[in-house]
Amino acid sequence: MTGKRTFIATLCVVAALAATAFIVQSCGIYSFTGTSIQPDVKTVTVNYFEYTALKVNPSLSNQMTEALQEKFRKLTKLEQVDMDGDLEILGAVTGYDVKATAIGANEQAAQNRLTVNVKVTFVNRKYPEDNFEDKGFSAYADFDAMQSLDAVESSLCEEIVEKLCEDIFNATVANW
Repeated sequence: MTGKRTFIATLCVVAALAATAFIVQSCGIYSFTGTSIQPDVKTVTVNYFEYTALKVNPSLSNQMTEALQEKFRKLTKLEQVDMDGDLEILGAVTGYDVKATAIGANEQAAQNRLTVNVKVTFVNRKYPEDNFEDKGFSAYADFDAMQSLDAVESSLCEEIVEKLCEDIFNATVANW
């Protein structure tokens, strides 16, 4: 009798999982990467991020653009097009600043923070209610004040760009 109950319980669990998978698949707007992209949205355009910050980092615009394109390539099935995608992202690097965050002995900076600010406009041509304009995103990374910015800038920018791209991706297609 116990074997029969175990079999029935297992069968019920399998049926419940199959039903759940069917429901999730048939809705068409959920994916296991966390995106909420409607099934009729097929393309995305990630425009080049302009650089308008006062302090210059000549490679940051390119890094932001390529990292965001890569994130969409890896986490969605959207085809990337050069213009007029169903989804379009326009952005600008508006701030690039280093400030002391911790003061040590003799009132010297013990730790510095590199902060990058971007503004993003998101256009959803299929569902314009999802659009937003000039939404600000900011990310930072701290570094020891004994190091020069030149020595750590590349790795800090990688870390910051990754955070920014995650936030922008979530705001545009994950509805977070």
